[in-house]
Amino acid sequence: MMNVKLGMRIPPKIGAEGMESTAKLAVKAGLDVLDLPRLTPEWKAVCEAAGLGFGTIDAKHTAQLLSRDEARRADAVEATKKEISDIAALGGRVLFMCLVPEDHTLPRKDGFELFKDSFPEVVKHAEQQGIYIAIEGWPGPAPHYPTLGCTPEMWRAMFNAIPSKHFGLNYDPSHMVRLGIDHLRALGEFGERINHVHGKDTEILHDELYECGVLEATFGAKYGFSEGSWRYTIPGHGEVDWGKVAVRLERLGYQGAVSIELEDHRFWGSLEAETQGIERAAQHLAKYFR
Repeated sequence: MMNVKLGMRIPPKIGAEGMESTAKLAVKAGLDVLDLPRLTPEWKAVCEAAGLGFGTIDAKHTAQLLSRDEARRADAVEATKKEISDIAALGGRVLFMCLVPEDHTLPRKDGFELFKDSFPEVVKHAEQQGIYIAIEGWPGPAPHYPTLGCTPEMWRAMFNAIPSKHFGLNYDPSHMVRLGIDHLRALGEFGERINHVHGKDTEILHDELYECGVLEATFGAKYGFSEGSWRYTIPGHGEVDWGKVAVRLERLGYQGAVSIELEDHRFWGSLEAETQGIERAAQHLAKYFR
């Protein structure tokens, strides 16, 4: 049985209670790490006092790194390099990025050219500082879905452009399920580039799939965290077989964390609901990762 650390991204109601309360809740839920929106000496001290490690730290300048404006890209590269140095100095190891460009109408092919301009220098600095970048596969906002790095064809191109393991994936099967991508096959092809894992799931809504296909619902989705034919859920309430994911991660020798990303309308809107969602997700994941 593998012993992978479990963690969470901090949901809004839980986070509003403050870091000390958040840390206590995480420990009570049986978690080992927290994914943080930023890393400060104060937050580091709170986590260490609670016996918690860090999962990922959110990057701040990702949209600018894909700006059409060359000067803005150059500024973002320098700001990101400083951010990487600061995070490394405080003991962080994984930088989380969702590569949504400033211009949501930017075609992904054009965005990829901007990526090849700005990211080599960022990744080289990450290597020097011992930081690993994990990119998220959320396709971005409808209707253009401009995010770089949400499909195998794009991962292949990005990893060919930047072979360094310090640039890799935040493996989140929920996005692959909604996009129709085989999330287990992706583990087989891209497993060596996984730098972090999100514990999130997706239920396919077959009646809604009949109504609007894979397009965004015209008259609004019936559920929260949905665009029509699918909805994000906590692990165990969707299509992902976490036992099979765990087996493959174990075979790959994955040493990182699995962090719950709570996006499920049934466990949303109040501190009590979020707490229940985190606890149930942790219980389900613990069956396979402990």
